[in-house]
Amino acid sequence: MKTLLITGGTGFLGSHLVKRLTGAYKVVLLKRSFSKTGRLGDILNHVQWYNLDEIDLAEIFSKNTFDVILHTATNYGREADSLPQVLETNLLFPLKLLENGMRVHVPLFINTDTVLGKYTTPYSLSKKQFLEWLAYYNQEIKIINVKLEHFYGPMDDEHNFVTRAIRKLLRNEDLDLTPCDQKRDFIYISDVVNAYAAILEHASQIQQPFMEFEVGTGVSLPLKDLLFRMRTLCGSTSRLNFGALPYRKNEMMDSLVNISTLAQYHWSPRVSLEEGLCQTIQYEKEVLCQTPGKSDI
Repeated sequence: MKTLLITGGTGFLGSHLVKRLTGAYKVVLLKRSFSKTGRLGDILNHVQWYNLDEIDLAEIFSKNTFDVILHTATNYGREADSLPQVLETNLLFPLKLLENGMRVHVPLFINTDTVLGKYTTPYSLSKKQFLEWLAYYNQEIKIINVKLEHFYGPMDDEHNFVTRAIRKLLRNEDLDLTPCDQKRDFIYISDVVNAYAAILEHASQIQQPFMEFEVGTGVSLPLKDLLFRMRTLCGSTSRLNFGALPYRKNEMMDSLVNISTLAQYHWSPRVSLEEGLCQTIQYEKEVLCQTPGKSDI
């Protein structure tokens, strides 16, 4: 049984990955002593974990033999997070992971990347800076870079555009928005997790020192259309105030990925947008619809 070292395992994506991969692999989870573990539930009792604020990273690598480093931890640079905090999570910490992995000869590093352009946000800039380091060292450790489109689903928090909008719509709150003509590809969380599982299953067949996979549905739609659809599914009376906010600097107006490479490994998205939205809305109705959100998106 291969051993996976997973970062970000208490987050939205990471927790779904831990649940999906535990059993098929030995999972070792990196977290902090103050990390909220509610998304993991009982699965935390079935994986090995370390608190990074209580043990040195080098010691973790010395005590274990890892077949794969699966890096999903990220900082989106929202709310009160400073630029140094964004860089620490998205650049310095994964560099330490990479350095330790190379030191003990871990065969494979799987990185979680974004389809956003380098200069769209500080978050995307820091992610692309780390990608450059991965490209520099790809002769010393095999690199697989996973570029994710906008993923969504149950158990996410209000920082996610879809979740935040759904919560407002369920409370019949008005939404102040950009013109929302930008197009995005929205993919349901289970399809994303299955993509990682397919990559892990076929990783030994990949001979290139650096391989990149784009993960999405392969279909993009304007945010405006998505919002109208969500409002209908929520049965909401919220007003959608398009144009109340400006586009952010360097906004990407059309995001569309090519999933043909990943399709070679017998993966394809299975959850339609409507089905995924309905499942997410139902979850929010049952558990999170009373959570207060911010006034603007």
